[in-house]
Parts: sequence; structure tokens; C-alpha cells
Amino acid sequence: MKILLLVLLNVAVIGTFVYLSRKKGLLSYFSNGRWWLTWLSIAVITLMDELTSIFYAPSEAFRFIGTYAIAFLAITSILMRFLSTRMVEIAEILEHHNIRGGGVYSFSYLVLGPTLSFIAVASILVVYVLTASISTVSAVENGLTFMQFSHTQKLMFQFGIVWGIAGLNILGIRENARFTFGLFSVVAVVLLSLLASGLYESTPESWQSIGQSYSTSFFEIGEAGIIGGFAFIIISISGCILAYSGIESVVQIAGLVKSWKEIGKAYIFLAVTTGIFTPLLSSLVLTSGLDPAVHETDLITQYAAAINGIPFGVLVGVIASIALVMAVNTAFVASSELMERVAHRYDFHWIIKTNRRQSLYRIHVLSAIFFTCIILITEGEQKTLAEMYALSLVASFVINMGSLLFYRYFKGTKEIREYNTSRFGTLVLFVILASCFAYLAFTRPYGVGLWAGATVFFLVVGLFVAKKRPPEKKVIEETDTPMEMILHLAEAPGDKIDVYFKRPLEEGGTPDPSVAYISFYSPRAGVPPRVAPNHFRFVQSGQTLYDSIEELLYVFKYELPHKQITFHFGWPLSSWIDRISIGVMVFSIMKLPKEFPEFNFSIDYYGKKKDS
Repeated sequence: MKILLLVLLNVAVIGTFVYLSRKKGLLSYFSNGRWWLTWLSIAVITLMDELTSIFYAPSEAFRFIGTYAIAFLAITSILMRFLSTRMVEIAEILEHHNIRGGGVYSFSYLVLGPTLSFIAVASILVVYVLTASISTVSAVENGLTFMQFSHTQKLMFQFGIVWGIAGLNILGIRENARFTFGLFSVVAVVLLSLLASGLYESTPESWQSIGQSYSTSFFEIGEAGIIGGFAFIIISISGCILAYSGIESVVQIAGLVKSWKEIGKAYIFLAVTTGIFTPLLSSLVLTSGLDPAVHETDLITQYAAAINGIPFGVLVGVIASIALVMAVNTAFVASSELMERVAHRYDFHWIIKTNRRQSLYRIHVLSAIFFTCIILITEGEQKTLAEMYALSLVASFVINMGSLLFYRYFKGTKEIREYNTSRFGTLVLFVILASCFAYLAFTRPYGVGLWAGATVFFLVVGLFVAKKRPPEKKVIEETDTPMEMILHLAEAPGDKIDVYFKRPLEEGGTPDPSVAYISFYSPRAGVPPRVAPNHFRFVQSGQTLYDSIEELLYVFKYELPHKQITFHFGWPLSSWIDRISIGVMVFSIMKLPKEFPEFNFSIDYYGKKKDS
């Protein structure tokens, strides 16, 4: 009966993939002079990265929190789905500012500035280094499950994988979307067969253990009180979060799709695939009777052999190795793209010099050296790598959520309306993730050492580079000067002048010689387009918005003393949280009439015109 069900399942899955592969434009399409990937393409690329964690995360979660891992792998999956909605929001914000790809680095650079963005660079690079390292170790352990090799021989295999993938990238050979989709179809057939077999072979005792994990987890939370319960949740999530590594990769490769809406579709796909598959299969494995402590590095492979025989276990081990090697390749490609983006921004062209095959060979060699060093330092121990990996992964999440909160506090939702999430929900996510980071930093000394070392190094470099080679220099050179505005207004007929302060990218404006529109903008976001010839853009850097306005008003005071000038500020119409943040600015603006009694000040709201 089980064989018949597996045959029918495989026929259905293979038939679905064959049907999809024949559809035109399934993975890529040509538009506006370039090729774009579809949401399915980037979803599959990310899925292949995220799926690999199933081969090491369940045993690591069990090692940290025992049978509570069964419940918290599912709870953490739900938390990651909420996190993915914020990732979609970040993708929309970046696209709104004409920034494509770069993920947490691009967003932190936009919001926090060049210096602090180097913390994001450090966190992401550490994530990539550890992704490659733990995937390499796991690929060897799963592929050689039923073979006897010494520890030294396994290290040689691991070095071979790292430098083999480095060589392929140096030769300019990368996997493309169609190849990844084909590989995904094979992996999907095998892993769905594994899940179906696990469900078929599951016993009432297994489901009872799963239910008991949930009941004891919720009982523990309730009995421990508010503080103790929260601490228990944080410890448990910290032990399971490694199962969802790779979720941030969708935003990282957002530059390959035409719109942020494709990012949203990709995250929905991940929610209904790995979001369900990972906790379900993990639950079956952890209640199967296999000892995760004994089979820490090959738990899934041993489970496959236990329910379907050793040949199927070997097949799962081979598939695991292929998928994990692909994750190593993804780490090579992603780290090179990140370093290329940083090098371009700061004019470090020597490191991004390409060979005849247009490969960033210097970065690939450096990456291979780093990956090899980490494997040597940890002696290829999966548990040590997992501890280090979890900390850096959570650090990147914290930076993303912190930057989003900071952005929304100062920008509100008026600028981005089509897709925005609850700021309170983002705050809750930030608190949970920051607490996980604090716990992991306190209990994982290896992870702290690697992450802190990389962060300090990049911060020192960042402070020097941001000062010597500021990437905003070209943007600042395009800004207007106060004297250009004064010369424009000095020629205006009459004595009355109206000056309107506008947000960057805010529409509306008329070419009136007696009117000036002023926008202060961050050089990291680029110069906003002119809404009219009398629209002047001034860079805001190193001081508050109030200080910038005050400085400009002194220019008016001394250059146009004979004019009657009225300054107009917009009326805040966003949510109540936005109005609180805007209220801080309004509170400062209220001091202007006393400081400049010769000017008129107005906060305006103009109603919509009625149809005649």
C-alpha cells in the first residue's frame, strides 16, 4: 500500500514539474531591455538554501531544548512568516528609493548611514561564511553516512568541496535559475517521498509525543510567569531559529526581479512549503525513536533508512549532499555580490577586478580561504558551527527590524502606502529577536568571538573609508545652493514671498517666481526629482531637520530683509503613531516665531476641490 501511494505521489509531482517546465516565462522574461527573474525563480533559489537546514537544524534544536523543539520549530516558523512580511516592506522601501538588491546592507545604509551599515556587512558576511562552512560539513556527513572515513579524511572532502566550488565560480560557471529549478524538482520528489513515508509509518505514540511537546511547552510558559515565560520562549526560539536560515536571501536578490510584489509572492511560496514542511518532518523525525544525540550529523538520512531501507537512506544522503553543495555555491555567489556592491560604492576596484570569464576571482579566492579557516578552527564540528551561525543570523534580523522601526518612525506611512505593516508588530518582532541575540551572545562564546571580531574590523575600516571616500560626495555635488534660491526669489515682483517645505518625492508645485519649494533629503536616498523649476533640494547631513530649517531661515533673514516671507509647513495626516513622531518636529518648529518674529509661519491643509 505504501509503495502504491509513493508511486502515485511521485507521478503527480513529476507530472506537475513537467507541466510547469513547459510554460513560457515560468522562470524568466524579457522586459524593458533586460531579463528579469519571476517570483517562482527567486523562491526556488531561496527554497534550495532554506531547505538545506532540515539536514542539521532538528538535531541542533533538540540538543539545545530537548523535546520542546517539536513545538518550537513550528512556533518559530510562524514567527518567520511574520518576519517575511517585514522583508516585503523593506523591499518596497528600497525600490521606492531606486535601490535594488543588497538586502540588509542596502537598507541599513539607507536608514543608518555608511558607518553603521558596516555592522550589517559584518553580520551578512559572517552568515555567508558559516552557511558555506556548516553546509560543507553537513554535505560530507550526510553523503558519507553509510561509509567509514576518518576525521582527517572527512576534512579533506570538506576542503575539496570548498575549493571545488571556488574553482567553478572562478571559471565563471554558476547555476542558473533553470538548472536550480531542475535540481529542485529532484529534491522535491525525494523529500516529499520521505515526508509521505514518515506520515504513513507514524504511530499513535509518535503523534502523542508531538501533542505532549505542545502541551508541556504551553504549560511551561504559563507556570513560569511573565518574565520566566518570556525567557523560556526566547531560549526555545533561539534554539530553533537555525531551521529557517536563508529567509533573508529573497530580499538580498531583489535586484533580479522587476517589482517588490514578486518578493511578496516568493515569501508566500516559502510559507506554504518550508513553513509547513520543516516543522512537520522535524516532528516526525524527533519522535521516531532515533537518538538525535547519536545521529547529530546525519539524523535525516538515518531516519530515511529506518522507514524505507538503506538504499533510500543512501539516496536521501546523496540528495542532501547535492543540495548542501548548492548552498555552498549560493554563499560564494552572494558574498561576491555583496563585496562587489560595497567595493563599487567606495571605489575599491582592485578587489572586484574580473578575469576573462567575468568572474570576481579575487573575492572567490578570499572567500574560499575564509571558509577553509573556519572549518579548520572548528575542526569541522557541526555543533560549534551551528552555535556561531545562529548568532550571526539573528544579528542580521535585528539590524533589519531595527532599521525598519527607525525608518518608519521618521518617515511614517505617508511616503509608502501600498504595503506597510503594523509598527507595533515590528516592535514586538524586534524585541523578540534582540532578546534572542542577547541570549545567544551570552551563551555562545564562539559565535560572539567571530561576530564581534568581524564587526570591529569592518567598523574600523568603515570609519576610515566613510571619511576618506564618502559615496554621497557625488550626490551632494548635485544639490542646490541657498544662493540659487535667494537669486530666484530676489527677482520676484512684489514684496510677498511664500516658501513651502515639502517632503522628498512629494508631488505638487507651480512655477511661480514668488514661491519657493524646499525639500531636505538624505544623500543616501539620492537627490529627489524637481516638482517645479522653483523647487530647491538641500542635503541634510550631520544635523537635525530643525537645525537645517533654522540655518536656512537665517539666510532669508540676512539676504531678503525687505521681503514679507511666509513659511508653510504641511499638515500631518498619517496614523496616530506617525503624528506622535511628527509632533516632535512640530514642537521644535513652534520655537521659530520667537526666534524669527519678522517672518510668518503657517501649518496648512487644503481640502480637496469639489467637482462642479
